[in-house]
Amino acid sequence: MMPATTFIGFGEAGRAFATAGARAFDRKTLHERERERGAMLAAYDAAGVEGVDDAASALSGAQVVLSLVTADQALAAALDCAPLLGAGALWLDMNSVAPGTKRHAAQVIEASGGRYADVAVMAPVLPARKNVSLLVSGAHAQAALEALTLLGFANTAVAGRAIGDASAIKMIRSVMVKGLEALSAECALAADRAGVTDAVIASLDASWKAQSWGERFDYNLDRMMAHGLRRAAEMEEVAVTLEDLGVDPVMTRGTIARQRDLGVLAITPPEGLGAKLHAITAAGQKAPA
Repeated sequence: MMPATTFIGFGEAGRAFATAGARAFDRKTLHERERERGAMLAAYDAAGVEGVDDAASALSGAQVVLSLVTADQALAAALDCAPLLGAGALWLDMNSVAPGTKRHAAQVIEASGGRYADVAVMAPVLPARKNVSLLVSGAHAQAALEALTLLGFANTAVAGRAIGDASAIKMIRSVMVKGLEALSAECALAADRAGVTDAVIASLDASWKAQSWGERFDYNLDRMMAHGLRRAAEMEEVAVTLEDLGVDPVMTRGTIARQRDLGVLAITPPEGLGAKLHAITAAGQKAPA
């Protein structure tokens, strides 16, 4: 049987996950511009949900709540909604925020008698919709998984018993995923302005090996530990090249700092990824901020 479900926040993710017959509240329905309000009301209708104008009405009788607001509003939504939750209501925090933020939100929800679960959405919601990969963690992870299954989510797994286990995977993975996106943009813009786009792409295609990320991490750390100072010096010249082309080397500056930080440790790279990470940690290298 479908649980009584409420969506708090009804942007792209809310609409992608919408369940006909659920309730929804989004603050845009309160927007002073009638066009903004009208667009949200139309979105409710298109998704077959019951849109309401206040959180109290949306949460009345709710058994499962999907929090899908913007990242900067995730904790605020928990603070605002916690006193309105029924005893035992499941609060599924599906927002892309830090583990610490989720732990804070969990304390608020649990103190009001709700049950909190950390849910990490691990890929774009479109076009996958309810087939998107979800990771769930926390003391109520199993209950959350069962509720999500009833709502039609088909690719959900428990990541751990602690709040933050799921979101940590998501956040740390984003260092690579979003970082590569930003590096790709910086590289492509510079190549375009230099008129060498095709040649740069061909060179990357020729040198990019098919290998696991574990192997990539191991190889990359090996190179940085052995040659970080030399590579930092080279990247200083890369930064000059980009500046001359009118491209701000934002990502490249970070690369310079990371290469130099590892190179200055002067560690002979040991065999294996685990040994390298241990050696770096032992030498006092801090994790990326």
